Amino acid sequence: MTEILAVFRSRSQAIDCMQRLRAAKIAASLVNTPREANIGCGLSIRFAQSAAARVKTVITGANYSAFYGYMTVPLR
Repeated sequence: MTEILAVFRSRSQAIDCMQRLRAAKIAASLVNTPREANIGCGLSIRFAQSAAARVKTVITGANYSAFYGYMTVPLR
């Protein structure tokens, strides 16, 4: 099983998205964006692959201008 990062260029939009996910009762955590994303410093949202469809629905619905994309990451 893998986890996924939703990568944002804007810290404020990442925090807003995290609040929306919490309101929707989707398990996720706010983490520093890894260097491998090559977008500078920022925040990402880490979530289980099993929640991917629900997370994508929230992100698409919010129409974030600073949303960069998704990265898969190994389990911690």
